[in-house]
Parts: sequence; C-alpha cells; structure tokens
Amino acid sequence: MSDVRHVLVLPDRDAAQEVAEALGERFTIDEEPRIVRDALAGEDDAEDAQWLVVLRDEHERLGPAELDEFVAEWDGWREEP
Repeated sequence: MSDVRHVLVLPDRDAAQEVAEALGERFTIDEEPRIVRDALAGEDDAEDAQWLVVLRDEHERLGPAELDEFVAEWDGWREEP
C-alpha cells in the first residue's frame, strides 16, 4: 500500500463540505476525507481562506483527471503533490 493523498482546494467551507460528502457517493474511497481551513498568508479574516479536502487514496483508485473534473464542479482544483 502507498500513502497517496489528494488535496482538493475549494473557495469556501460549504463547497468543501459538499465535496467531502459527494466524494463517497461518486468514488470508492478508503476513509472519510478531512476538511481543513487554509488561511492565506498574512490574513486573519475568515473570508481570506481556502478550504482543503484531504483525501487518502492508499490503493491509488482515483485518477488525477477524474478528481480535476470532479472538483471543478465546485470551482475548485486539485493541488499537485
């Protein structure tokens, strides 16, 4: 098994929560995705934050192109490792 992780970047918390829920419906995932707030450098305001959905993919079932297309539905993107 490998320790592959995908990081999906979303513009707000609501989108991150929707993506985390929809991942399990659309894909076979190994464990529940984690939602993390990522404050932009030097910003304290909650409005100036991105939300990350961190997804573990031990069995490497998820393709980057599939995830790119999926997260784009919420105006997000997948970070390259």
